[in-house]
Amino acid sequence: MSNRIVIDPITRIEGHLRIEVEVKDGKVVDAYSAGTMVRGFELILKGRDPRDAWAFTERACGVCTTVHALASVRTVEDALGITVPPNAELVRNLMFCAQYLQDHVVHFYHLHALDWVDVVSALKADPAATSAIAQKISSWPKSSPRYFADLQKRLVAFVETGQLGIFAKGYWGHAAYKLPPEVNLLGVAHYLEALEWQKEIVKVHTIFGGKNPHPNYLVGGAPCSINVDEANAINAERLAYVGKLFDDAQQFVEQVYLPDLMAVASFYKDWGAIGGGLPNYLAYGDLPANGYADPAKFKFPRGAILNRNLNEIYPIDAKDVAQIREFIAHSWYEYSDGDQVSRHPWDGETKLSYTGPKPPYEFLDVRNKYSWLKTPRWKDHPMEVGPLSRMLVAYASGHQEVKDAVDGALKQLEVPVAALFSTLGRTAARGLETQLIARWAKEFYGQLLVNIKNGDTRMSDMTKFDPAQWPAEAKGVGMSEAPRGALAHWIVIKDRKIDNYQLVVPSTWNASPRDAKGQMSAYEAALIGTPVADPDQPIEILRTIHSFDPCIACAVHLHDEHGRYVHQVAAF
Repeated sequence: MSNRIVIDPITRIEGHLRIEVEVKDGKVVDAYSAGTMVRGFELILKGRDPRDAWAFTERACGVCTTVHALASVRTVEDALGITVPPNAELVRNLMFCAQYLQDHVVHFYHLHALDWVDVVSALKADPAATSAIAQKISSWPKSSPRYFADLQKRLVAFVETGQLGIFAKGYWGHAAYKLPPEVNLLGVAHYLEALEWQKEIVKVHTIFGGKNPHPNYLVGGAPCSINVDEANAINAERLAYVGKLFDDAQQFVEQVYLPDLMAVASFYKDWGAIGGGLPNYLAYGDLPANGYADPAKFKFPRGAILNRNLNEIYPIDAKDVAQIREFIAHSWYEYSDGDQVSRHPWDGETKLSYTGPKPPYEFLDVRNKYSWLKTPRWKDHPMEVGPLSRMLVAYASGHQEVKDAVDGALKQLEVPVAALFSTLGRTAARGLETQLIARWAKEFYGQLLVNIKNGDTRMSDMTKFDPAQWPAEAKGVGMSEAPRGALAHWIVIKDRKIDNYQLVVPSTWNASPRDAKGQMSAYEAALIGTPVADPDQPIEILRTIHSFDPCIACAVHLHDEHGRYVHQVAAF
């Protein structure tokens, strides 16, 4: 007989994700993923000026802000036939890289590491032994015995207060934790250092986009001007500061994040055979090196992999109405032609129809509709998106830098290629792409400086910005790669206003409920077979779901459980 476990919310960042699993004989035999918040951006945008869409859509999240804005401006530019200047493309790439560097470091240390690092165990560590380990794996300067001893004293004093704050609900002492106390102390030290560092790199957004979170964007280019001698423009001082921020980021990633990732992973190699889930992977690709119209030159290639066959990459066409479609068979929405059909986003409908249980409730009715997320499919295949998909598509495409990074990690950990299709592989892929992005950011930064030195200071092309020049009807799609995976916005413009706008976000691909055929999505599939030693402390489930970096923030709180408005925005 199976036992139902509910974890709600399982997210450690924005949004409410509920996981219900059936456990039998110590393993997960069935799983359900439910988004318990509703998103209304499609309704908010209808009838608005397309040039303003980015400002709304980037507020779908407080984390993936800049990539939503990027997808949005690309959507409008695609519909209206606008090509941005090279400098604007480079600035967008730099803002993209800054987002990834911050997001992935925060995920590893603050959202995922505590699934593997036992904070309480660190109290028993020998600081001198921790120092020896730190100096063996990295040249990072903060590694003396005194440094770790002082940190441990502060940690002991913190624990003795009895007010553990964010650490209060951990499953400390669980048998699934395998790190020795000294490595746990190292992890806690870098948890705190990463917290301090992550606020620095996002200053790139404030320099190019005016602020963070939610930096400014512009249809047709970048929202800043270049003049190396002007105090209020992107001048020599600000460019030098951007360069320093990326230098510091590369140092932190290569001397702290990657060594820690490899050190922790070496104690958890068994997780290279757990949590694989779907055999299909999808990436839209991003970081154009020759303009967005040339996806063959993207740093992250575009493509799809089926059945874990790394010998074949399938092309993706987001404008082909037969490829990307959304189901609502198990989602709290209605379609005008029935709930068993699927729709391409250009024809998408957003009609809310909640039919779930009234709170408080014990379990969802998973036989019927059980989530606010729709269910996207690529050619009817359920697909995983995210860092692992990006690395696999790039690896299978023959991307040499990616192949070197992946093969090097597999060799260091002494695990086979099959270990990539797992919880451990997903976590490792995120770290490897962070290392690559830190290098690529320096390349883009150098190219921007060369352009400026050559006299090219163009940052926008406004020749088609005036609505009077637009056709009566237009359609567009803008794709990007959010840190959590493939992100795309679709727009239909009529009479210079938004007639339809649909967002298909990474967590929709991964966290969605079953489709009309009963096929599981990535979260649900990845949990099947996961061992659960203690149903009251299901840390194994946390590890696999958190390896995706779940964030369901592309949603809006509308009502409390009694149907009352919690907050209402009157005007922007």
